[in-house]
Amino acid sequence: MNIHEYQAKEILRAYGAPVTRGLAAFSSQEAETAAQTLGGIAFVVKAQIHAGGRGKGTFKELPAGAKGGVRVVRTPADVKASAAEMLGHTLVTLQTGPSGKQVGRLYVEEGASIDKEFYLSMLVDRASSRVAFVVSTEGGMDIEEVAHSSPEKIVTFSVDPATGIQPLHGRKVAQALGLSGDLGKQAVTLTASLFEAFTQTDMSLLEINPLVVTKDGRLVCLDAKVSFDSNALFRHPDVAQLRDESEEDAKEIEASRYDLSYIALDGTIGCMVNGAGLAMATMDIIKLYGMEPANFLDVGGGATKEKVTAAFKIITADPNVEGILVNIFGGIMRCDVIAEGVIAAVRQVGLTVPLVVRLAGTNVEEGKKIIRESGLNVIPADDLDDAAQKIVAAVKKEAA
Repeated sequence: MNIHEYQAKEILRAYGAPVTRGLAAFSSQEAETAAQTLGGIAFVVKAQIHAGGRGKGTFKELPAGAKGGVRVVRTPADVKASAAEMLGHTLVTLQTGPSGKQVGRLYVEEGASIDKEFYLSMLVDRASSRVAFVVSTEGGMDIEEVAHSSPEKIVTFSVDPATGIQPLHGRKVAQALGLSGDLGKQAVTLTASLFEAFTQTDMSLLEINPLVVTKDGRLVCLDAKVSFDSNALFRHPDVAQLRDESEEDAKEIEASRYDLSYIALDGTIGCMVNGAGLAMATMDIIKLYGMEPANFLDVGGGATKEKVTAAFKIITADPNVEGILVNIFGGIMRCDVIAEGVIAAVRQVGLTVPLVVRLAGTNVEEGKKIIRESGLNVIPADDLDDAAQKIVAAVKKEAA
């Protein structure tokens, strides 16, 4: 689960990490009031969306060349004017894609006098099963570009869970960033604070870009991007309340209510599969035969008839779907349960696109019989290769 920058900074502040002072705003008037409350000679107005590259982004509704989603202004009146231009408008960045995201909230924070910019992130290293730090002197840039062009400028290390965070880890960060003296001590303290925040709240990603040194010698988290492990949210009801559903795909929200693993994609063939590996293979073979999957959807090993019905409804709710492929290998999951769920869903929502069903495993004959006797126009398939070819052919036939 992702959260907004201002929410991330509140969490970091609670764990002692140095962040700039700022206030969230949901209207231009609130933005002006926030600036007046903060005081100072400069303010930064930041669009709050779940995507990076906001500063270089453009608003669909504004003239070409207009300022992006992060603006430095001088007065509360300027803050209000910038807020009026941003709120309710669609910000397009490299990470949002051409459709962009509508801005519904802002973060107004005090300006910072920057001397140096760095990059620091934390994530779970699956290979070592440890929390890892990624540090670079190239702050403010896309870390992917740095990794491609100057990999030697990126330092990574992990923390042994047996020892936890130690001063030596902070010194590694300081050394990687070329910090010594008081700034080196600040780096040690910051590293410990970030590690505690990461582990205590079950984060899966923490990215600070940039981490800055101000002209008065302070190390400050100028930006913060945070994602949490959704499987651990039951331990953190306060974190779960930070979820902004307006930033998520409506179909993905609906899927989460039924504990379905669903990710919307850009293709035209909807997929319903049990098991993540089989779902990936299904998407791959659809691409092999020349078309693109519209989603990743894993109904899991113990799905009920109601769960399958919900999954089918979510797929058909996507206007881009031109065909549906159901690919089930019944181990724990029974093929007759899948068949009953599919039939129930079709009867509830109707079927306007071709549907191919491939069943194998537990109670496969019972499942095939249910579909065969349903009277619905369902195309049966013997194996995955046969299923993929049939759904691609059916979609192309419909489009012809």
